[in-house]
Amino acid sequence: MRNLVLFASLMVFPLSFVHAADIPIPASIVEKTKGMKHLDGFVPLDWDAQSGKLYIEVPKLNSDMIYVDSLPYGTGSNDLSLDRGQIGDSRIVRFERSGPKVLLVQPNVAFRGVGADPSEALAVKQSFPESVLWGFKVEAETNGAVLIDATDFFLSDVHGVVNRLAETKQGAYHLDASRSVIAMDDTRAFPKNTEVEAKLTFAIDSTTDAKFVKDVTPDAHAMTVHERVSFVALPEEGYVPRRFDPRAGYFSSDYRDYTAPLGEVLDQKLLVRHRLLKRNPSCQKACEAVTPIQYYVDRGAPEPIRTALLEGARWWDEAFQAAGWAKGTFLVDLLPADADPMDVRYNIIQWVHRYTRGWSYGSAVIDPRTGEIIKGNVTLGSLRGRQDYLIAEALLSPYKNGKVPANDPMLSMVLARLRQLSAHETGHTLGLVHNFAASSSGQGTSVMDYPHPNIQLDKEGNVDLSHAYATGIGAWDRLVIDYGYRQFAPHIDEQSALSRILEDPQNRKLSFLSDDDARPFGSASPVAHLWDNGPDATAELNRILDVRKVALAHFGEDAIRKGTPMAQLEQTLVPLFLLHRYQTEATIKLIGGLRYEYNLRGDGQPAPAIVPLKEQDAALTAVLKTLEPDTLTLPESLLTILPPVPPGYPRTQESFPSETGLAFDPIAAAEAAADLTLNVLFDPARASRLLQYHMRDTADGSKGPSLRVMMEKVSKTTAERTEGGHTVSSEVMRAVEFRGLEAMLSLAVNADAASQARAIARYHIEDLLKQWTTEPPPSDSAEAIHRLAMIERINEFNKSPDKFVRAKAITTPPGMPIGDEEEM
Repeated sequence: MRNLVLFASLMVFPLSFVHAADIPIPASIVEKTKGMKHLDGFVPLDWDAQSGKLYIEVPKLNSDMIYVDSLPYGTGSNDLSLDRGQIGDSRIVRFERSGPKVLLVQPNVAFRGVGADPSEALAVKQSFPESVLWGFKVEAETNGAVLIDATDFFLSDVHGVVNRLAETKQGAYHLDASRSVIAMDDTRAFPKNTEVEAKLTFAIDSTTDAKFVKDVTPDAHAMTVHERVSFVALPEEGYVPRRFDPRAGYFSSDYRDYTAPLGEVLDQKLLVRHRLLKRNPSCQKACEAVTPIQYYVDRGAPEPIRTALLEGARWWDEAFQAAGWAKGTFLVDLLPADADPMDVRYNIIQWVHRYTRGWSYGSAVIDPRTGEIIKGNVTLGSLRGRQDYLIAEALLSPYKNGKVPANDPMLSMVLARLRQLSAHETGHTLGLVHNFAASSSGQGTSVMDYPHPNIQLDKEGNVDLSHAYATGIGAWDRLVIDYGYRQFAPHIDEQSALSRILEDPQNRKLSFLSDDDARPFGSASPVAHLWDNGPDATAELNRILDVRKVALAHFGEDAIRKGTPMAQLEQTLVPLFLLHRYQTEATIKLIGGLRYEYNLRGDGQPAPAIVPLKEQDAALTAVLKTLEPDTLTLPESLLTILPPVPPGYPRTQESFPSETGLAFDPIAAAEAAADLTLNVLFDPARASRLLQYHMRDTADGSKGPSLRVMMEKVSKTTAERTEGGHTVSSEVMRAVEFRGLEAMLSLAVNADAASQARAIARYHIEDLLKQWTTEPPPSDSAEAIHRLAMIERINEFNKSPDKFVRAKAITTPPGMPIGDEEEM
């Protein structure tokens, strides 16, 4: 017993030294912030200039808000993909207190118990983790409000610049706190949002790997950008989410509802769109909106580009009017001079400069709970217009006597393109995805497609660019705005009315397929493509090859301005020589193609169908023209005026590849063009489909073409020599034949292809080897040397197929008009 009493005494003994007066009591917020600069707003701020600290006053704990990070000052590099105006993810967050700490918590809204009783909802919440983004210390408090020191949070890399630099292999950059500060001139607090900007410096000791950073910084050892944190009030009540439909052409905001009844859908999908409410709920025509959708164009865009951007974005008002809204429901104006383009209150069309040309894109700040768009944010790359101008110069060779032609047709084409681009990227910020099948219904069907310029030949046979791009919103664009933004009278069943929009016979004529369906590799769709034109891909390829031939025949020094180094003519040549590249991809997709829609059960859409054999054969015939000597051989008259590049004008990614040093290399240019065709033609997914579809009966009773026949036709085309062996044309075709063999060898060992497709490729290669080793050698010495090299390449392959490494790829300049295959 004595031991127990002694133990109890020891337990209480230390407490006898603790008094209430020894527990620190936080000062009041007024006392703590005395002498600081106060910014009142949604989340009030207090700035202590002497210490460089920025405090947050949290007026109400456990209250949800939207948190977004962004990049007001970017890197100006398409390769780094850290652009001025770039915004990050939209997150729901709240400040939670536990004793002396305040946590910034991101609840998990991806998994929900919608409408469940508290116990069921708690079970869902406890099953999945939330994220604590930051921890703060309470510095002062008053009547439940707390003051926290948020300096370290605001000076952290919230946008993930370090990760992005690592992903692009620029080296181990780190955030240098000694060279980073709060940018108070760009830090503001408004009634419904608070914006805090920091000037952050990312440092590295060795810049050996920092190729892209070196392109855009004065000193690659230190790259300084601005990052911003935005706290935004949740939208007011009254927004009604709309269900996603895969046929409707929208982005979706997704979550899982674990309290959905068995047999009902677990994964819930909502349209991403702006709030738009009627003043009169019963109105059905020319209805006035409570608050119109207002966009602004960046003042950083110069004229006449600025006006083109305004005009193109304003096209969307036509679609809203067609959906029952009054004129002026969708407004676009110039950003007020005193406005901050990063302020979440402004939907912005921003003009961004980069070192190299790259993608434009549309993104948005959304409410993750409902899919409601809070801020649309368009990013337009300024070099896009310069590239389009270059394309027009190549097509027109307009500088007769070295002078710019009257009315500048190149500028006219550029402005037409920028109007379309402004409408396209704004469409993304309205919630719309790409429709890459739209062009199959005709030019101008949708601004959400990628438009190749519609290049015509006039009555005299000259290139005409006056109809390069369509004007105004298209039929598909009106349909999707109707689906997403029409507001129905209270007595109308909304879901039935929405289904009627999509199933209307006129709307059914408008094809819709999006990103994955349009890619040249893997996709089977014969109608969804990037940068194509017309309902008949094969006919358009034949036509564009004719246009290209005419333009090349006129191409020469008149394609560049007087005083320009003649070597620069090569870069102007690039988009013309490769003019057919995307229409070729579109035509190849007919081969092994499958027509399909985004079918729902019972919606009456046609079932998937293999492209008829006749269409596939016609497509292959047209595609093989892109491998012929007439297509790939440049005339001697052009080669004689292309000098090597002079000092100060190095080759860039926009130049043709060269194996001849500084001199222009017509053989490498031809190889690059041929590879564009061969790589898509021998896509392993296409080869596997050809194999399968040849075994099935098509709708017209015929079978699909065989993989073996396709390979035989490619080999025959690339083996043709129309002239003697010692000509540029013959050397071009020998190089192309070698690239064709490399593509076939690669297919033969490609694990992504079906085993029988690989076997067929091997069989065809062995057939070539047998043919070349049994027939007499060519009498022409150049041809004989080439044939021996081909035989040795196959023998080398046969020794160790598992160790096969394809010959070094020919680096093709970025595509026309802007790049390869990625877009945000």
